Amino acid sequence: MKLTKKIMDGIKVSNFFKKKLKKTLLFYKNQGHRTPHLAVILIGTNPASLIYVQHKKLACKNVGIKFVLYHFSKNISETSILKKINHLNNNDKIDAILIQLPLPIHINSAHICNSISPYKDVDGFHPYNIGSLCQKNPTIIPCTPRGIITLMKFYDVPTYGLNSVIVGASNIVGRPMNLALLLHGCTTTVTHRFTKNLKEHTKKAELLIVAIGKAEFVDSSWIKEKSIIIDVGINKQNDGSIVGDVKFKSVIKKASLITPVPGGIGPMTILSLLQNTIDIYKKNIKKYLKY
Repeated sequence: MKLTKKIMDGIKVSNFFKKKLKKTLLFYKNQGHRTPHLAVILIGTNPASLIYVQHKKLACKNVGIKFVLYHFSKNISETSILKKINHLNNNDKIDAILIQLPLPIHINSAHICNSISPYKDVDGFHPYNIGSLCQKNPTIIPCTPRGIITLMKFYDVPTYGLNSVIVGASNIVGRPMNLALLLHGCTTTVTHRFTKNLKEHTKKAELLIVAIGKAEFVDSSWIKEKSIIIDVGINKQNDGSIVGDVKFKSVIKKASLITPVPGGIGPMTILSLLQNTIDIYKKNIKKYLKY
């Protein structure tokens, strides 16, 4: 892919911040503090989940975060997972806990995610953390929304007063993204499967964020001239290629800024996981210093 000034390069930006995180952890290590510790629970052998977990492991190793994986059979009971989470919640050496989604259908995702201590909830999905974000007092911001905000700040996107539209209202991206954009002064519309005349909304957006999991759903006819396009989608094609929810080659001609797939929001989401882990770790170190 030929890079242009229009492309918001998530790989470049994430690498920039990873270097800073690495220096931060080296500072704490030189002060005699322990290494930050991330525990990840993976259930089953979903191919995409296995790849995502491996990427997270490598990223943690790169900056100096201890990564421990608890990998369970897809047939494990919900009770057993809850017991493991309770154990991790009570382990003072564990800073952050991540549940790799999706979970098998016999396990209630809400029960599992809500059982994590809100202070160790690195994904920021616990009701306490979502509620704090809603009340303009963010504690742990969900990784993808945080990554998107970080990327836009890096490219000096003026968010205050920006007319933004989010396509997709998931609990992982759409809903917390709405709250994060409000926090940064955007006027925000969240669209979903019941939205009427979707195209009328997207064509008015100065900032368009698409997160629906439909390959190349949005083309240039859907967007406003000189708009900013954030493509969260990751869709594998029959030929093995990866495309987003936006038809990149069509839209790039009309957009002022756009994220590529791959190499856009994916790396920024992993960066945010590292940032959240280290933020939690710093709070724990401060608690330790008080005693």
